[in-house]
Amino acid sequence: MGRGYTIFDTALGRCGIAWSDAGITGVQLPEAREIETRRRLFRQFPDAREQRPCSNTELAIEGIAAMLRGQEVDFSDVALDLDGVTPFNQRVYDCIRAIPRGETRTADAIADELHVPKALNSIAQALTKNTFVLIVPCHRVRDIGNGLDKPSPNSGIVSRRRLLSLEGARPHAGLTLFDAFLAVDRPRAS
Repeated sequence: MGRGYTIFDTALGRCGIAWSDAGITGVQLPEAREIETRRRLFRQFPDAREQRPCSNTELAIEGIAAMLRGQEVDFSDVALDLDGVTPFNQRVYDCIRAIPRGETRTADAIADELHVPKALNSIAQALTKNTFVLIVPCHRVRDIGNGLDKPSPNSGIVSRRRLLSLEGARPHAGLTLFDAFLAVDRPRAS
């Protein structure tokens, strides 16, 4: 069958997904325009051809669409093609896949769980190489700079904050404008 891809509708726009015979190779969340989503997929998977999704891909598509509607999804039955993914990155992805919906972890917590306390840079690199967006929910890992409003790789125009809010999470981030107004309005202690 070779490597395939398809574009599909979600509540946030048109997403893309690529796969091989072994499993999902990548997910692309919506860009501002569908042509940009297609370009991004083509750059990452130039040998993929548009085709009808297999059952594993259909399962992933249904889960992604449901997740982007704010529904709880279990991706544990979705096979990933981990060919070319280093063993360390696979361990990071397994750890991230175990983070429950609506919860977040710090990169430090991931390092502790993997018993590699000094590997923060390697964990950050694994996150930036994650092509399995949502299936490997790297949006649940808080970075040191709390870049919740910046899109993560393959997230298109969708911010991590938006993904966390769809899950009902209260991200640990700086003050919102609303919080700042509340702070100004609070009476000062005398």
